[in-house]
Order: sequence, then C-alpha cells, then structure tokens
Amino acid sequence: MNKTIYLVGARAAGKTTMGRRLAEKLNYSFIDTDVYLLESTKRTVAEIVEKEGWDGFRMRESQVLQEVTKPRCVIATGGGMVLADKNRQFMQKMGIVFFLSAPAKVLASRLMLDPNVAQRPSLTGLSIVDEMEKVLSDRHHLYMDSASHVVNVDCEEMKILNQMLDALNID
Repeated sequence: MNKTIYLVGARAAGKTTMGRRLAEKLNYSFIDTDVYLLESTKRTVAEIVEKEGWDGFRMRESQVLQEVTKPRCVIATGGGMVLADKNRQFMQKMGIVFFLSAPAKVLASRLMLDPNVAQRPSLTGLSIVDEMEKVLSDRHHLYMDSASHVVNVDCEEMKILNQMLDALNID
C-alpha cells in the first residue's frame, strides 16, 4: 500500500500521537501539518492568526496540506483542515482519511491536561468544554464527509491503532 493516510478530527483527538504510532507500524513517514507550519513560518498558530486572521491561517493550512502530501506518509491535520471543501476533496482523492472521533467531554478533559494555547488558540472564547461541544457540533458532518473510516478514540492507544490497522486490512 503506497497511499497517503490523513487523520482528521477535533483538537485533542490524538491525531499527532496516533499518527506517529501508525506511521511507525507501517514504516511510513509522519507529518503534523501544524508542526510543519510552525517550522516553516517560525510562528505558532496563535501568532499567524493574530497577524493574518483565521482566513490567512486557513489559507496557509491548505497550502501545507498540498506541500506535505506524498505516498507512504501519515499526515495529522489541524482540527479545522476539513473546513475547506477543497481540502476534504483533496484528501479523499489522494489517500485514506481516518476521522478520530470522541465525545466533546473526552476531548475537553484531554485539552485541560495539555492546553498548549500557542498551538491551540481558542476558536470561540468559550470554556474548553463549551468550545469543544460547539466545534464538534459545527464540524462533525465535515469530518464524516471526508472520512474513509471513523475510529472511536475514547479508548486506549493500542485499541485505536488496531482499529486503524483493521480498517487498512493490516495485521
């Protein structure tokens, strides 16, 4: 299998953690689009948003998606990557898309453990729990629309990894 594998989902769904694990298991390279953006611009998501607004950030995010896509690579996307129609279509065309899905309360509790505000600035100004509920309610259909497979991530990492490997028909 030489496809690109994309991981989509809300903040704290485990895209980076599980992306690394999946890439290691498949002997693929791994790229996190937010980290790539940080390294290539020398600015955090919060700094880009402050200077260019969310529209500027989203435009950069779309460019990064195209730049980093290559065969035999697992790509952890930013939580809002699915907002642009062209990104969802691009990922579907170029590879396999996993939606890492979990309830808002689970994601909120993970975010509270590791808020990393520079790379995860507030989208709404609401409390973490309220923001996660709003973001999931706004984006759930977009995650579903782009997904080749939906993976429940409200469980331990080995189980998540096994769900992904099963979907790829890999032991």
